[in-house]
Amino acid sequence: MISTQDWADARRVWDYHQMGHAPRPCSVAIGLGSHDLGVADTAVDLYKRCLAPLLVFTGATSPTTRERMPRGEAVHYRERALELGVPSEAILVEPHARNTGENIRFSRKLLEESGVEVSSVLLISKPYEERRAYATARKLWPGVEVVSASTPMTFAEYVDSIGDARLVIDMLVGALQRLMIYPDQGFMIRQPVPADVAEAYERLCQAGYTSRLTTAATSST
Repeated sequence: MISTQDWADARRVWDYHQMGHAPRPCSVAIGLGSHDLGVADTAVDLYKRCLAPLLVFTGATSPTTRERMPRGEAVHYRERALELGVPSEAILVEPHARNTGENIRFSRKLLEESGVEVSSVLLISKPYEERRAYATARKLWPGVEVVSASTPMTFAEYVDSIGDARLVIDMLVGALQRLMIYPDQGFMIRQPVPADVAEAYERLCQAGYTSRLTTAATSST
């Protein structure tokens, strides 16, 4: 049973994870691999709106995507983009990254090796990972302007799309924990966490939304 307070706290954390950036033209759009093909759909939409001339899809497989995307997240994203009409020459695939840090580092290396000059990046993630993606890219690729983007949807719409409210809240809590601890480990820049968001996080932890918390201190997962 999810209480009224839990819902209110989860919405507060959800809102914090959203960067609120207005999409604008960038050198490249990078879609971060995940279980969510909506990332690829949003990348295609931005490409068709002429906000990026090139798409990079990055991601290997994980325990949560291995069955759904057996050929790898980036490969499935590319296939989706081709289905939606993006020409193959406008897509680069980085199939090895296993976490957000590797998404950024490996995509940067691929673009450098491909001779693509990058001054700005449209960074496309799941809605609740906008801030995490932004903070990671700012740390690992400080020379570029980063614009965070995701599929536009409300918290309620996202919960409906996943079909498991408790899992979604667990993921929100886990993403916020990483924003708080990973700067000390050198994985991302520090983002100020407002007091009301920190309080909401603590209440959600106390209420048991902890399955996505990490104790890892050695990898940006």
